[in-house]
Amino acid sequence: MKTTQIQTKYLEWLSAEQMHLESKEWLSELLFLKDEHFFYEDLVLTFIKQLIEPNKFSDSKEIIEVLNKSQKQNDLLIEAIKVHENDLKIMLDGINQTEEEKAYRKSHYGLIIELKEFKKFYVQLKKRVFKTFKVIKKEDKRNYLLDKT
Repeated sequence: MKTTQIQTKYLEWLSAEQMHLESKEWLSELLFLKDEHFFYEDLVLTFIKQLIEPNKFSDSKEIIEVLNKSQKQNDLLIEAIKVHENDLKIMLDGINQTEEEKAYRKSHYGLIIELKEFKKFYVQLKKRVFKTFKVIKKEDKRNYLLDKT
């Protein structure tokens, strides 16, 4: 309960400029993650032969599904932040609209929470993806060395 009160006071204190800067930073991070998703797609296409091997297929399929889910969530967050940025005019129009400004701050706080949860999810996904491709690369290297002998 105390945390909620602290968060509410924090939001009331945020200026329109601070919320704008936070939103721009979020958008930048999410656009970078979008590029990372393209990188993962390339990895999947590059190593598709290894990913569809019977002993890896179910895990690979699950990773690909989670990557797709992550990509969709990332795109939704990008759009939500763009809409949020466009709505910033409520804070800057010079008209005292207490309820609308309060709703804007509340949506800003909601985005803070959503992004925090998405980042936690994404870090776990990233670890899993790299672990999978690390195993594939080690097996490729081992097979290459065995073929050389």
